[in-house]
Amino acid sequence: MLGLAKGSQDSGLRFQAENAHRLPTTQTGWFLYHKSKNYNMMLGGIVEGMKQAGKFGLWAGCFFVLEEGIDRGRAAGVRIMLAGLGSAGIFSAWNRLPLPTVARTAKMGAKVGLAFGLLQDALNVVKGKRVGYVEFVKRHTVGEGDTEAQAEKAPA
Repeated sequence: MLGLAKGSQDSGLRFQAENAHRLPTTQTGWFLYHKSKNYNMMLGGIVEGMKQAGKFGLWAGCFFVLEEGIDRGRAAGVRIMLAGLGSAGIFSAWNRLPLPTVARTAKMGAKVGLAFGLLQDALNVVKGKRVGYVEFVKRHTVGEGDTEAQAEKAPA
């Protein structure tokens, strides 16, 4: 949607600039001018939307490939944070960003990745799945923990 909106707006402005020297003088001329401009805007919006969709899809794919590559029994919070950090690094290198922008992009990638990872861990806890660090915190703070292991250790 962003690419469509930006592309159509840019195409409309380009059409106006290209045709500013020969504006219509009749009512029919103005009708045809706006009709041509609208068709031009639709085509430009669709083309730019497809370009943006391809770019966003590529970066999302990069993120998911990194996440799956990092997935070795780690908690989702750490795994997704590292994938966000790696994606930000690749994006920065690809676009040849200056060093201060690279640092800001890396921080944002790590923060957003950590937020998504913690959200995924929270959803796993709600679903009843075990999350390693949550069990560790429960065991050392609340005193709860692996009740099955405690039941096995208890004398019968």
